[in-house]
Amino acid sequence: MIPTISTIPLLQLASGDRLGLQVYRFQGADPGKKAYIQSNLHGAEISGNEVIHHLIGFLSHLDPSQLVGEIWLVPVCNPLGVNQRSHHFSDGRYHVYDGKDWNRIFWDYQKTGDDIASFARANQHLTPPEIIANYRQTILAKFHDLHDHKIQSNSRLTYGEYYRYQLQSLCLDADYVMDLHSSTNQAIDYLYCFHSREESARAFLLDYGIWMNEYDGDAFDEAFFKPWLALEQQLKLLGKPLIFDIESWTLELGSGMTMNPESVNRGLIGIKNYLAAKGMLKIEGFPQPQTANYPIKLIPKTQIKKYYAPQGGMFKNCINIGDAITKDSKIYDILSFHKDKQTSTIIPVYAEADGVVFDIATNHSVNEFDYVLSVMETPADKTNLT
Repeated sequence: MIPTISTIPLLQLASGDRLGLQVYRFQGADPGKKAYIQSNLHGAEISGNEVIHHLIGFLSHLDPSQLVGEIWLVPVCNPLGVNQRSHHFSDGRYHVYDGKDWNRIFWDYQKTGDDIASFARANQHLTPPEIIANYRQTILAKFHDLHDHKIQSNSRLTYGEYYRYQLQSLCLDADYVMDLHSSTNQAIDYLYCFHSREESARAFLLDYGIWMNEYDGDAFDEAFFKPWLALEQQLKLLGKPLIFDIESWTLELGSGMTMNPESVNRGLIGIKNYLAAKGMLKIEGFPQPQTANYPIKLIPKTQIKKYYAPQGGMFKNCINIGDAITKDSKIYDILSFHKDKQTSTIIPVYAEADGVVFDIATNHSVNEFDYVLSVMETPADKTNLT
């Protein structure tokens, strides 16, 4: 297949140079679902770019009959963020003009005040495909009504508003959305999973996931998916329980500022397996036989514990990412220097609960209260999918 490639202008810099998005669209021989995959929303999280590079090559060698529906790929989806530098280090997590997290700026239909309960009552007697079509049209109409007139006005939008408009306009009509991230620090591979999509999570063939039992708000995956969860809830209250075949995922593929080959490979295989499990790809060996019973461990988001430095200094003798820890076991030391005629000291830090270390700060020099590491704590009820 030969993709349709388009470029969407985003921003003209003071120098006259222009930034934009490049979109690769692969169309199968038969109509079907739409999958949207993007990478590098945070500037230092680059591993997803190589995943998309391999997906472009893989899909380019398929026959159109092997793809049902269409796949849209957007690598380097935040060109302003990826170009941010401080010495040799990338950041690109926050907009340099307003300080906002690039992944906390997105438009959420659920927050517009529209009455989703009324929509559910008016459409409850329709078939699921009819409900999906009507709801999607409602979301898109609201989205364009709120944004189009601002874009055309003389006062314009802020760049953050215009950027989110362009990015979300590519995916609001999708069925499956995948946002490829990696940690800003050093981390394992895992995903974020929403309520009632736990079984689908198996298809990515990752060992760990964070179950979203609470939301920070306005993240890309949440903004796409929360309105659909809200509609499902309203229909359930009306006695029509439905789970729509619409899903949103964030994949965290390893560490920041690197493209770890193992993380890239896991992401690539997981996405191919997921799309095959959804019936979009007809390829040999996929979905893999272990998909239905893959033992992913889903940890509730409320069970994530972050550890912050008890004193300023340098942390050392730290546990490794992916290691299991037990309550009261030592997880790192702080080498602390004093300015009150004392010698330097070593302060040990101990685990507050059993769990798995999944993220560790890249910079081992810390001020008091600086972030050091995160642990997926083992819930009391041992919540997991096995």
